[in-house]
Amino acid sequence: MPATRESRTKARETRVAGERSLLLGAGISAVGIGMYVPFSLVFFHHVTGLSFALVGVVLTVTGLIGLAFMPLAGSAVDRFGAKKANLALYAVRAAGFALYPFAGSLPAFAAVALITALADRSFPIVQQALIGEVARGAARDRLQASLRALQNAGMGAGALLVSGVLALWGTGAFTHTAWGNALAFAVAGLLVSRVRPVREAGTPSVQRPAAGYRMVLRDRPFLGLTAANFLTALGYAALSVLFPLYIATWLHGPDSLTGAAFTVNTALCAGIGVLVAGRVRRSGARRTRSAALGSLLFAAAFVAQIVLGTLRPGQTVTLVALLAIVVVYTLGELVHSPSGGALSVSAAPEAVRGRYLATYQLSYSLATALAPSLFTGLLALDGRLPWAVLAVAATGAAAALLRLERHLPAEAVYAEPPAAVVAGSAPRGAESTAATTTA
Repeated sequence: MPATRESRTKARETRVAGERSLLLGAGISAVGIGMYVPFSLVFFHHVTGLSFALVGVVLTVTGLIGLAFMPLAGSAVDRFGAKKANLALYAVRAAGFALYPFAGSLPAFAAVALITALADRSFPIVQQALIGEVARGAARDRLQASLRALQNAGMGAGALLVSGVLALWGTGAFTHTAWGNALAFAVAGLLVSRVRPVREAGTPSVQRPAAGYRMVLRDRPFLGLTAANFLTALGYAALSVLFPLYIATWLHGPDSLTGAAFTVNTALCAGIGVLVAGRVRRSGARRTRSAALGSLLFAAAFVAQIVLGTLRPGQTVTLVALLAIVVVYTLGELVHSPSGGALSVSAAPEAVRGRYLATYQLSYSLATALAPSLFTGLLALDGRLPWAVLAVAATGAAAALLRLERHLPAEAVYAEPPAAVVAGSAPRGAESTAATTTA
């Protein structure tokens, strides 16, 4: 029997224990992130006194090492639980920023940067696993949307805050913002400590496996889901990497267009992200289909960029068209992100959720790492070529999601699985634990 409107409403009204603390903590930590990410090179140059070149090399190397650390973070989640791992990472980030002003030498800066990079790269894995640990069903989709909206709002507020601080007190204020970041992460950790993990009624405590990555590599539907997300993740990277280059080199537009595009994207994500995700969730759409719709909206925005780059109208028309394209792009992001995130969390067996999400998160990290060289190389041939590649990739991701739908567990595809579907599917967690013991 399909889920009724009453059952969906009840699921929507269910709140996670400590949910407000979780969301408030995420918002506060996002303010800290927004205070340094847009100014990272300048930020660390003034905090440590090292040259821009040295700071850039250290951040690149430590970031790459952080990628290699991600599988260990997944194992830590499975062994100790997502909440404990989350609190540990908040503590490491707080300590790292508290120490930055004292890291004036290259070895000291490299050591602190490495520790904080490991925590930063691992945090998305742990955050996703925490959502799976504290929420079930449609609550996961709601938390995904709320966290994304708060993170966008917090990062925007952090960037504005540090801009105001610098305008009043100059670059010397970067030291104080470093300590402000440390305080933000510490407060966020205290708030998240109030969140309580939940378990299904009658479900025994899941045994933490001794091994599990072999199990992930044998799970073809999940690997397919990860590959589809890589194709979509290239589209996510386009806003920060390709948009500015395309505007400057192909459209020959002013730099202010890039700022306008970012402003529209951030404002929409923060302002209507929860509303859009709520409409999608209340429609009862399967997560695979709503995520596919988000990918298709990405593809539509990319095709529109090709048309805009071919016609090359006057600056006024270009501005209006570009902002309209950014709106479509952002809608794709708002539709895809909550459903795609909840899909990955729910498709991961509880016993090895950390390892599964570490594998899934690599799709984002790999796309982010490849995007600059891929986009610049294609852009050198023709300004429309990278958009064509992205449109094909996004369409392929949508097709893959629809094809994978029947191979994924019901609790992943549906926010609230119909009773008939649940009765016909084996519990994923039970299969996972059994498979892990033989892995």
